[in-house]
Amino acid sequence: MASSSAASMSFLSILVMLMLLALRGANASGIAIYWGQNGNEGTLKETCATGNYEYVILAFLPTFGNGQTPMLNLAGHCDPYSNGCTGLSSDIKSCQAKGIKVLLSLGGGAGSYSLSSSEDARQVATYLWNNFLGGHSSSRPLGPAVLDGIDFDIEGGTDQHYDDLARYLSGYSNKGKKVYLSAAPQCPFPDAWIGNALKTGLFDFVWVQFYNNPPCQYTSGDVANLEDAWKIWVSDIPATKIFLGLPASPEAAGSGYIPVPDLTSKILPSIKGSAKYGGVMLWSKYYDDQSGYSSSIKSHV
Repeated sequence: MASSSAASMSFLSILVMLMLLALRGANASGIAIYWGQNGNEGTLKETCATGNYEYVILAFLPTFGNGQTPMLNLAGHCDPYSNGCTGLSSDIKSCQAKGIKVLLSLGGGAGSYSLSSSEDARQVATYLWNNFLGGHSSSRPLGPAVLDGIDFDIEGGTDQHYDDLARYLSGYSNKGKKVYLSAAPQCPFPDAWIGNALKTGLFDFVWVQFYNNPPCQYTSGDVANLEDAWKIWVSDIPATKIFLGLPASPEAAGSGYIPVPDLTSKILPSIKGSAKYGGVMLWSKYYDDQSGYSSSIKSHV
């Protein structure tokens, strides 16, 4: 009887430990990095092997919608026109085996994209599902690997029908593996391009760009503008986690770079108390290589 009771207690303690680990994983903060726009930033596999990132966002799919054939652009890494990016499949799987989520970013600062209707949004969602997510296609640009989700980095075109796109993509989660949705709005609230989409409450991760936007970014010694904007984002956006989006070096953006000592001593202590705090997003892997920013802040995030 005693041994049976001990075994039960042992099983119970293991169960509790597993639940605590799962809870910690669900609430863990981390660093998200954009990769893909500079051929000198190392491979995707090397990026994930650093151990610095919990999320890697592939940048970009800058051509989609309005009847266009969607087209990937990974700068100097590979040529999608000759099916040269399918070799990334093994890198993607290597990242995912480490527990890192890999997402594909739509849009970017330069591209040809817009959604002309709800039906257009549905067709783009179908394309993304079949070519990058859990669907099937004979011409998957990144090979057979199944990405974890889709990132909305919409910085041009119109603000129409991205809410529809989010709904259609989210609907595919019912087919098995969850499709994570993320977004990279500018810090002025509400975002001009995806403000309506964010209201859907379907986004898991929102990495707000607190740079190239002086009214809501950090300026030397002054945290008030950033703090005020952060409070609005975490209170008004129904997303699972909100991230502080920053340039990884002074050269990575026109303005908004935060020196490591200021970030770790002034900014992070003031925002980490939010239940929605998810961590820090950095643009980009290339600039992070130059500065070592993620390595310097990882233990503080």
